[in-house]
Amino acid sequence: MAVGTGRWWSGAALQSGAITLVVLLLPICVWLDLRNLSDRNLRNQAETLNRVVNAFRQYYSTNVVSRIMDAGGAAHPTNLYEDRPGGIPIPATLSIELAAALRSEQDSVAYRFVSEYPFANRASHNLTEFERSALRRFEADPVGLAMLTDVSGGLRDRQVTVATPVLMGGGCVTCHNAHPDSPKTDWKIGDVRGIQTFTVSQPLTLNIWSFQWILTYMAFSALVAVAVSTNLFKRAREFQALSRRLIEQNSFLSEVSRVVSKYIPTQVFDAIFRSGAGRGISTERKKLTVFFSDIRNFTATTEQLQPEDLTAILNEYFSEMSAIAEAHGATIDKFIGDAIVAFFGDPTSQGVREDARACVRMAIAMQKRLRELNVIWRDRGYEHPFQVRIGINTGICNVGNFGSESRMDYTIIGAEANLAARLESIAEPGGIVMSYETWVHVRDEVPAQAMEPVRFKGIAREVVPYRWLTDDREVPVVPEDKPAVGQGMTVSIDVADLDGSGRLEIERILVKARDVLRGDKGEG
Repeated sequence: MAVGTGRWWSGAALQSGAITLVVLLLPICVWLDLRNLSDRNLRNQAETLNRVVNAFRQYYSTNVVSRIMDAGGAAHPTNLYEDRPGGIPIPATLSIELAAALRSEQDSVAYRFVSEYPFANRASHNLTEFERSALRRFEADPVGLAMLTDVSGGLRDRQVTVATPVLMGGGCVTCHNAHPDSPKTDWKIGDVRGIQTFTVSQPLTLNIWSFQWILTYMAFSALVAVAVSTNLFKRAREFQALSRRLIEQNSFLSEVSRVVSKYIPTQVFDAIFRSGAGRGISTERKKLTVFFSDIRNFTATTEQLQPEDLTAILNEYFSEMSAIAEAHGATIDKFIGDAIVAFFGDPTSQGVREDARACVRMAIAMQKRLRELNVIWRDRGYEHPFQVRIGINTGICNVGNFGSESRMDYTIIGAEANLAARLESIAEPGGIVMSYETWVHVRDEVPAQAMEPVRFKGIAREVVPYRWLTDDREVPVVPEDKPAVGQGMTVSIDVADLDGSGRLEIERILVKARDVLRGDKGEG
């Protein structure tokens, strides 16, 4: 991944450099082409003027100066100047013949003198649409309109034509009105004799190649664009492949996370995978409320159930208890066989008092839910469903990650954690026993009764347990027509019909029977 990332950054740097170079070259190429275009236009203008002047000088030398000198200095302006000694062309003739001389010298500049009234000895002029339109407009406004322009051309060249009127002067009126070949003899000063047009042509290739630097720039830009596009397309495919791999990895990690979350307490899972905490071996001392529950006579119960039934009922039991634990904010430490170990106060805590209250509320909710489950299980045909004993203690424990760098377990250790297990061992089936340290936090909301002080193995101090006073009316009883029977045992109790003294007597008998049974089986 690192190599691929470095290669991508290298490619991106090259692309950025190429694009920067293209951007910087643009104004330079524009300036070079503008200078080149200016040089070309100036050179073309100079060459054109040079050819025009040369053509005019040649024409003037041949048809004016030489003829006057041959006639001894006498000059006779006429349209048929070639047939008369000393004859020189009149202005109209000069314009027509000078235009022909210019066309013979070059193709880029053309001059025309056209009129709708040519002399009788001359061919009529072929006017273009522009020339005919210009002539009409000049005749309509010979003073106010001085010049008209027409731009034309095709894909390969462009042409600009400029038309100006030829107005009759005093000498021109006298000559034309008296000349025998004049097509019109009523000319007046200011009349439009005709028009003269000056056309400049230039092939587009000349202008195109004037932008040689821009063309070079465009070619270079095209190459850069192709290279960048190719590289981007390649990178896009790499990113698509990388994206697919990331999606696959994310899906895999999501599935792993989902599976792992089933083996790790929710709070610990959040601490590790969201905040990043708790990823190394580390422990700390905290005041926790520890919960320990165990199923009474679990071994004997398993012997009466088929493995499939035992698996189903045990998984249902753990699922129901785990849901209650998560609802109350408990951190489920582990399942030890049929036992559940949980605690409150880490990795999140609401304070020691609220943690203890939450734990006791959770334990009561579990016992009540188990009574409901027992009714359901009996209906399924399980004669001896589960009865659970619970022990709760509040005290200082070591909590955190225990183990090695390769394998760790998030758990709690300490005498206070062991005390919760010891308290569970003296609880009645369906009962809850808590330490004084827990009871003091819940005494205002949970009815409890102090028991005889007890010394437990591994606990240095004498412990005064407190048992939860359950509401017997919530305990499902065996119907009268189905007394609890077994080998050496017949029990039938109708709690609804018992009065106060009867309840006390039943409790005394049952406690005595429990003590006898524990003494016989060696349970402590």
